[in-house]
Amino acid sequence: MNESTLTGASPTSQRQVLKVLSGLLLALFVSTLSSTVVSSALPKIIEDVHGTQTQYTWVVTATLLTTTATTPIWGKLADLFSKKTLLQVSIVIFVLGTVASGISQTGGQLIAARALQGVGVGGAQALVQIAIAAIIPPRERGRYSAYLSGTTSTSTIGGPLLGGVIVDTSWLGWRWCFFIAIPLAAVAFFLLQRTLNLPLLRRENVQIDYLGATLIASGVSVLLIWVSFVDNSFAWASWQTAAILSGGLALLAAALWVEKHATEPIVPLAIVRQRTTALAILGSLAVGTAMFGASVFLIQYFQLSRGRTPTEAGLLTIPMMAGILIASIVAGRLISRSGKIKPFLISGAALLTVGCAGLGVIDNKTPMVFLAVPMLCVGMGVGMTLQNFVLAVQNTVPLKDIGAASSTVTFFRSLGGTIGVAVLGAVLARQVEDGTASGLASAGLSGAGQNSNSPAVQEIIRVAYGDATAQVFLLSAAAALLAVIAAVLLKPVNLRSSLDLPEKTDKAVAAAPDPDQGTRSST
Repeated sequence: MNESTLTGASPTSQRQVLKVLSGLLLALFVSTLSSTVVSSALPKIIEDVHGTQTQYTWVVTATLLTTTATTPIWGKLADLFSKKTLLQVSIVIFVLGTVASGISQTGGQLIAARALQGVGVGGAQALVQIAIAAIIPPRERGRYSAYLSGTTSTSTIGGPLLGGVIVDTSWLGWRWCFFIAIPLAAVAFFLLQRTLNLPLLRRENVQIDYLGATLIASGVSVLLIWVSFVDNSFAWASWQTAAILSGGLALLAAALWVEKHATEPIVPLAIVRQRTTALAILGSLAVGTAMFGASVFLIQYFQLSRGRTPTEAGLLTIPMMAGILIASIVAGRLISRSGKIKPFLISGAALLTVGCAGLGVIDNKTPMVFLAVPMLCVGMGVGMTLQNFVLAVQNTVPLKDIGAASSTVTFFRSLGGTIGVAVLGAVLARQVEDGTASGLASAGLSGAGQNSNSPAVQEIIRVAYGDATAQVFLLSAAAALLAVIAAVLLKPVNLRSSLDLPEKTDKAVAAAPDPDQGTRSST
């Protein structure tokens, strides 16, 4: 199967594309699911491995950290080596980390295993998008991006539901939150072996920017460590904050200097400086914050403020999952038909903002019917923007740079989600603490010796969580507004029907800082 076969317009070629997508989407689904499926099981996991509260945080953070830090590295490697081989390597790394996580006996072992798992997750998430970009032109990619967006969003939001079912099933246990991914990953590996055949463009004198990769990974890791611990282990205004922030920023400044002078930079600055890429990065940061925030904090709200079980909490997010699937499918087909992407990005970002704002007025007694409407808006907003910001960038760069460009946008989306969840989580914790203390004082229940399991105290805690969740979503709405601004400022372009930019346009890209005009002329 060659490129021309994959990108043809005949029904047969479309079936072949879907056949290839089966392995790619399964790899994406299982890797993304691994990041969220443990959220419902974490209390039980930490209890069984005798972990601490700090380790509780790091079971999640370790995976997010290595996923985010390695994403641009995988993307650059995809521009230099076989995408298929790299994708299979990432699956193998993921499986090794998953097995190690499932058999861990201590908190430290689990954190190390989750970090290894995150390296594989970063590869799978970046390389799946890159492989799709290598076989489907941007104009046709819209109809298929619905599958990509739906897979990512459903696994992200549906993960806690699956984790809740596993934990609530007595004969399974929390270790199956990890083990369940192994057969799925094995099937994805063999499907890719049979169906994915990409042309290998061999390049002479390949140079890998190991120093830049190390500095980027280190700088991002240090900043994420700070985000994870600030306002918990130490204050925002403290010497620890000053030391960690200055260290992380110094590493990233060094990385910027190295990337500017490297022959084969991990993150090509010429691409990042382009208007389309810069705005797509801003939009992806905002979408990542809203999407991950909705997944984490809604599940927590349903359990702690509304008294639902983990399984019920997952089921209550169905309106959001439905919005993602419906909007991504409809928008994808309309984008392929019209070749225009900006109107859908603006509409999606606006829906995301409205949905988050709607969730910003909830409390512990809000009717479920009312909750369904803003959740549907959030889902539709994510479905219309999640992959389309990446698609906007892929349309402006030549095929040889598609890996670095795609993974850069994905990197910032993951970074936005990681930082957003950490910061919003800190806000939530502080609001719950203050709300609980205020409620106890108003009810005359403050003081030592109060029974935290009494109905009166539990009701105060539910009220505090409901009010705090609303505050978190108001902040998410402010972040989502940045996605609206980014979408409005994007230049309107028609998606090209070719896999690569014409040769003369490619040269223009090398000579000019912004290729948007050249892209429009080529379409």
